[in-house]
Amino acid sequence: MISPAGRPTRRTAVRWAGALALALATTGCAGGTGAGSAAGEVTSITVLDYYTQRSEHTQWDQVLTACGKTAGVRVEHTSVPPASLVPRVLRQASSRTLPDLLMLDNADLQQVAQTGALTPLDQYGIDTSGFAEGILSAGTYDGKVYGLAPYVSTVALFYNKDMLAEAGVAVPRTWDELKEAAAELTRPGRHGMAVDASATFESSWQFLPFLWSNGGHEKQLDTPRAAQALRLWVDLVKDGSMSKSVLNWTQADVHDQFAAGRTAMMINGPWRTAALNDDEDLRWGVAPVPVPRAGQAPVTPLGGEVWTVPQSSSEERQKKAAEVLTCLNSASNTLTLAKQHFTVPSRTAVAARYAEQDPTMAVFVKSTEGARVRTGELGVRWPKAATGIYTAIQSALTGEQTPEEALRRAQQIATSD
Repeated sequence: MISPAGRPTRRTAVRWAGALALALATTGCAGGTGAGSAAGEVTSITVLDYYTQRSEHTQWDQVLTACGKTAGVRVEHTSVPPASLVPRVLRQASSRTLPDLLMLDNADLQQVAQTGALTPLDQYGIDTSGFAEGILSAGTYDGKVYGLAPYVSTVALFYNKDMLAEAGVAVPRTWDELKEAAAELTRPGRHGMAVDASATFESSWQFLPFLWSNGGHEKQLDTPRAAQALRLWVDLVKDGSMSKSVLNWTQADVHDQFAAGRTAMMINGPWRTAALNDDEDLRWGVAPVPVPRAGQAPVTPLGGEVWTVPQSSSEERQKKAAEVLTCLNSASNTLTLAKQHFTVPSRTAVAARYAEQDPTMAVFVKSTEGARVRTGELGVRWPKAATGIYTAIQSALTGEQTPEEALRRAQQIATSD
């Protein structure tokens, strides 16, 4: 994913950035194959995303169709599996058939924009006001906005209300409280806490709130503050509060453990809300990710997909695509989409109203206000840092290396050529 609803898509995009640049250079970025692409009136545009799940694809198809009607065009909507999106973009670049409207995980935006494949949105007069700074930066490259996200997401702490009440445990707000609560909640057949610690970018995504909230930084991973964050996870596994199986659990697996009552707390995203609501026997709550010290606000990563207008040989097709993109990001559509996908509307005012309407989403709305974009500091080098982070997590949680040793290796990976 992301994969749907802002769940981080895990691909190492560095390898294809150069290839895409070469493809664009040789093809001249000619685009769109729909009606009217050569000259005259544009009657249809092509759209590409990775929303392959049937219900999700249908929901997006409906809003794209409606926005197409507003722009006076028919939308030819195609969805491919997340792992297939980038290879498809490469093929379409080389065959001069890039889509007119393209969705990208926000972590991939800078990689693609760097190649010259995308058009800056200011040339279409698109209004980018009303977005939180972090959210707008998700679609920004080299000072220009190339993509807008109708909704965004981040992570928080989910907890089983009944289990906490039975154990007399308060919802943890700090790391010390988290360790104490997780230990108290651990029983035979049940662990107190669960995270995704797999050898994937999802693990890096889940670790970032702990790294960032403690003053650690992706630019320099081998610091004492980063080691303290990693040691927290190590200690939870060592004392049995967290299963060693987290080394193999995806975010979906973590959710399944929580829903089945095999863990009392978990780190996860708002897209899990629909499934949790379907379980009538499960009483759950959500709170901010615990922080190192009381009174701090957690710094969480920003997830979500941005919609972009690729370069093409037809300015008219680009303009129509931009009209559809504008429609997708209207206040009413951002609210509708957020409700459908259990995410956070990108416009600040809309998100505030949403939090009032759905208190379970209030934590996520608050967290996204100060959320950071994964590529914000490292840009196209973020995938290397992410690889270093999940490699360090694996090494430290298995006991192969100390947190300090694991993070020194992570820094080497992050800065390697």
